Amino acid sequence: MNISNNISSINAHQTLLNATANNVANVNTDGFIPKDAKISNQSNSLHVNIREADNNGSKRSQTDLAKEIPNEIIAQDGVAVNVNVIKTQDEMMGTLLDIKA
Repeated sequence: MNISNNISSINAHQTLLNATANNVANVNTDGFIPKDAKISNQSNSLHVNIREADNNGSKRSQTDLAKEIPNEIIAQDGVAVNVNVIKTQDEMMGTLLDIKA
């Protein structure tokens, strides 16, 4: 059993969560241009691409909470799913070792 894909996914979702949390924290910062984070699947591993969002010229924060809050939920659920998979793999390995012993 290989958990490296699960760890890669957890890291990707954590990076997405960090970018989103920074955007939300700066929702009232005048002139703030948020970071746009996208998760992609590359070589059976998840990666996050972060870029500065397009500047619309507003003097107020350009953070869109309607986009950021769902991203936080996605990141939280992604981490939770992968943690459960790792726990299940650990339990299965323990059971297999108990059977062998």
